[in-house]
Parts: sequence; C-alpha cells; structure tokens
Amino acid sequence: MSSSRIRLIALLAVSQIAGWGVSFDMPGVFGRRIAADLGMSNEMAFAGLTVMMLVSGFAGPLVGRLLKRHGAARVLTAGSLAFSAGLFMLSMAQGPASYFAAWLVIGFGGAFGLSVPCYAAVVEREGSDAKRSIGLLMIFTGLSATFAWPALTFFGDLHGWRHTLMGAALLHLLLLAPLHLFGLPAPADGNAEGQASADREPLALSPDQSRLAFRLIAVITITFSLLTLGLAPSLLELLQQSGASAAVALQLGSLRSVLGIAARAVDTLAGKKASPLFSGKLACLLMFVAMPVLALSGGATLPLFLFIALYGFGSGISALSRALLPLGFFSASRYAQLSAQLSLPANLAMAIAPVIVTFLIDRGGPNAVLAYCAGLAVISLLAFLSLSRIEKRAGSTS
Repeated sequence: MSSSRIRLIALLAVSQIAGWGVSFDMPGVFGRRIAADLGMSNEMAFAGLTVMMLVSGFAGPLVGRLLKRHGAARVLTAGSLAFSAGLFMLSMAQGPASYFAAWLVIGFGGAFGLSVPCYAAVVEREGSDAKRSIGLLMIFTGLSATFAWPALTFFGDLHGWRHTLMGAALLHLLLLAPLHLFGLPAPADGNAEGQASADREPLALSPDQSRLAFRLIAVITITFSLLTLGLAPSLLELLQQSGASAAVALQLGSLRSVLGIAARAVDTLAGKKASPLFSGKLACLLMFVAMPVLALSGGATLPLFLFIALYGFGSGISALSRALLPLGFFSASRYAQLSAQLSLPANLAMAIAPVIVTFLIDRGGPNAVLAYCAGLAVISLLAFLSLSRIEKRAGSTS
C-alpha cells in the first residue's frame, strides 16, 4: 500500500470516527443527561438525531453540486466547521429551541462531513479502484462507537457534557478542518489523462438504461436502509419477543456488530472477485433466509445464533455494496453527485425506519416485523437482478 493511500485512509478514518462519534453516537452517552439538564423528555433528546438525518438528507443534492464544483477536500472542511459550530451551540443549549437549532447545524455537518463526501474523496484519488479503501473506511466507521463511547464517558464524568462538547467542537475546528483542507493527497485527475480515466463510463448505457439503473440503485438504497437501520434499534426487543432471554438477546445483539464489521472486512479483502452486484445479491439472500430462521426458532439458542449470523453478515455486506454500486454503472467523475442525490432517500429511510419497525412490533408482534423485512429483502434482490440484466445488455466499455 502506497504512502499516499495510507495517509488518505488514516486521515479519513480519524475524520469519520470523530464525526460519527460526536454526532450520531453521542446521544447514547449524553442523551439522558442532556434531557435532564434541559428539562426535556428522553424521546425529545434523541429526536435530535432525526433532525440531523433529515437535514443531511435534504442537503444531499446541494452537497453533490458542491463536490463537483469545489472537490471533496473543501466540502469536508466545511463539514468540520459546521460540526464545530453545531457542537458549540449544543454545549450552550438552554432548552428545546436552542437544542434543536444545534442539531440542525450538526445535520449540515453530517451532510458535508460524513459518508458521501468521504467516499467521494477516495474516488477522486483512486477512481474505479476505490473499493478496498472505501471498505477499510467503512470498517473504521463501524467502530466509531467503540472509540467514542468510552472517550465521551471519560471526559463527560470528568468535565461534564457541556465542556466535553466544547472540546469536540475545538477538535473539529483546530484539527480536522485543517487536515481536510491541507492534509489529503492531491486528487488523481489533475491532468488530462487522469480526467479522461475519471470520465470513462464503465458500461455503454443508453439514456433509458442509465435512468433505470439509477432508479434501481435508489430502490436498493432505500430498502437496505430500511432493512438494516430500521431493525437495529429494535433488535434486542425482537429477539426477546422471539423467545430469547434478556442476557442472550444482549449477547447476540453485540455479536451482530462484530459480524457486520467482519463481513465488510471479508468483502474488502475479496477485492474485484466480489463485485457490488454479487455482494448485494448475497446480502439479500442472507437477510431473507434469516427471517424464517428466527420465526421458527422457538427461542432455542442455536437458531437464534444462526439468525444473528445470517442477518449480521448480510447487513455488513449490504453497506459496502450500496456505497459502491454507482461505480459499477457510472463514471468515477459522476460518483459524488449521484451518491449525494441518493443520500436524500437513504436519510429519509433512516429517519422513518425505526418508527416503522417499532410500530410493527407493538401492533403485530415479531412475525409482522420478520415478514416486512423478508419483503424488503425480496424487493432488493429483484432490483439487483434487474441491474444485472442491464449490465449484461450494455456491455463493458473497457
């Protein structure tokens, strides 16, 4: 691995761990403390995450235009500045109005600083060969809570949540913003040859095929978001209602995260041998088979473990497949804008997914949730099969 690639991955890994850690993961440590200090309910405190995801989603098209015009380094720098401002506002919040205003600004930090701009930075520098680097970054992103929760707990107990968030704001302002602006390796398309490579389309798609491929990728983005992020917050409750004890459910729930990261690692190491289409179809099949396994488990330990293994591995693979799908059908130079457009339906799905699953568990029980998830897996698989047909009909341009 070259020194520039090591620098790229190391810098972006720190960026993503810090970004996710002090935003999406932070309420897991401070949410209830903040709610008590501001006189809010716990539900209202955690609703800040919904505001963040909605703002990030609606800002997606703007992010795409900015990435195309200014490049990922400047957009990531803007994300660090927005995170800094939002976290400072949050540290000074005195009630619901100022609390949600802070999360609105943090939402722009997420739009400019997390996931899509990060992967766009990799694609700018590595083009269609970005799979391994993106996979490594997704492994680190999956570990954000592992790093963030102990650090936030330590500093929160020592200095309180307000001063800890001020420190996080300074981290983004004084360290991450300069690193994004000056520390990233130069993009690979700085010359005519590099630009031609970035502009080269992987498939000879007709306009109709191109539009259909994008719509199918959007369907997969939505269904995978609903399948993975919808079920995860209610997984412990689902396991317990399926017959697992509280202790077993907790152990299995923790194992799911480990399996998801392991799946990303295996898929990354497989390299070009496992295309996003192949990985995506495998993810659909694994998650589909997992649902009847849990439905028929009867609370027995072995089928409960098998469910977690199938679902955890499938959900882990799905994340990498979803991030890389646009590169299989569109040029590297179009990746950032298309991925940013896809972030709108993805973030909207992320915002409503836990609500849907909670409603189904409360009203229909575990079997209703399992049927819903199996249906989503089937829809995803059909979309992948349609993309495979488009790929075969179009043919490679190389």
